[in-house]
Amino acid sequence: MPKRDYYEVLGAAKGASAEELKKAYRTKAKELHPDRNTDNPDAEAQFKEINEAYDVLKDADKKAAYDRYGHAAFEGGRGGGGGQGNPDFASAFSDVFEDLFGDFMGRGGQPGQGNRRRAQRGSDLRYNLRVSLEESFKGVQKTITVPSSIACDTCHGTGAEGGAEPVTCPTCSGMGKVRAQQGFFTVERTCPTCAGAGQTIKNPCKVCAGAGRIERERSLSVNIPAGVETGTRIRLASEGEAGMRGGPAGDLYIFIETREHPIFQRDGVNLFCRVPVSLITAALGGEVEVPTIDGGKSRVKVPAGTQTGKQLRLRAKGMPALRGGGSGDMLIELAVETPVNLSHRQKELLREFEKLEAEDNNPEGSSFFAKVKGFWDSMKS
Repeated sequence: MPKRDYYEVLGAAKGASAEELKKAYRTKAKELHPDRNTDNPDAEAQFKEINEAYDVLKDADKKAAYDRYGHAAFEGGRGGGGGQGNPDFASAFSDVFEDLFGDFMGRGGQPGQGNRRRAQRGSDLRYNLRVSLEESFKGVQKTITVPSSIACDTCHGTGAEGGAEPVTCPTCSGMGKVRAQQGFFTVERTCPTCAGAGQTIKNPCKVCAGAGRIERERSLSVNIPAGVETGTRIRLASEGEAGMRGGPAGDLYIFIETREHPIFQRDGVNLFCRVPVSLITAALGGEVEVPTIDGGKSRVKVPAGTQTGKQLRLRAKGMPALRGGGSGDMLIELAVETPVNLSHRQKELLREFEKLEAEDNNPEGSSFFAKVKGFWDSMKS
């Protein structure tokens, strides 16, 4: 496979100045460094490619030869660059090493900056809390027990006996990383002495073993606002896991789940309630008493001739909006109930009623069977 143009590899224009080439190389090196692209199997090869290109173009003589002859300038032993000899990847990489690892090591990685790494922020915690629909409607205060890490009282979170300050790691000089030359590359690894902390503790605290925090359950009082629903997230700042060696605590996130209700179904701020009505009430009209989520009752008029599925609306009888803005509605769906377990007399009365029925007593049925008759007639013809 032919080699790509070195300027194209770096994303630089032909004839670019040394400063422009260096800037282009820094950008590509940050983008393609294998440590930042662990899920890209081609990252290492691409990283070598940009180092090879920059090794040639940063050298004035090699660049002049490449500009004139291209890759052919280094074939057959001419020039010794372009990957045919031993391109000095280490020297090409050294002038931008700090830029590449600034994000990993705390910009610059100089001794004395270990304090930034020593104090590590604690992890965020998640707590799943189930509430009833009534609690969601009114709002409630809950006491929860959270297993987490808290700052050690004995060492005041420093991890050192008596609360003494840690000392700079002698192996990495506070950088938290050590470097080793391997062929063309300078490889950086986490310091084995301080495990990346940048500092060590001579006399670890006997209670927390130098961690600066201990495991303990905590009881917290949480205000659940009215209107919460499944998926609502409540953040309690600094109530998460304690930080390492005096670092700030993480946050606690409470995720709300609303239990199912035997009467009401929720859809956002609206509530649905399915109410059965007798055949007589549905036919003649009347009233039915329905419950509301606040524990009250409402009388609803049922129009004469009501069919199953008819919905009635009670304004502002739904759930409150979480951040204000009023309340939703309560939708009542009527279900006409066919009587069962009839007595002999009841059956006789229904048969008498059947004889008295007119066609317009059942308009929906009459319309349907008229369509059916038309369908059958068309099939016969």
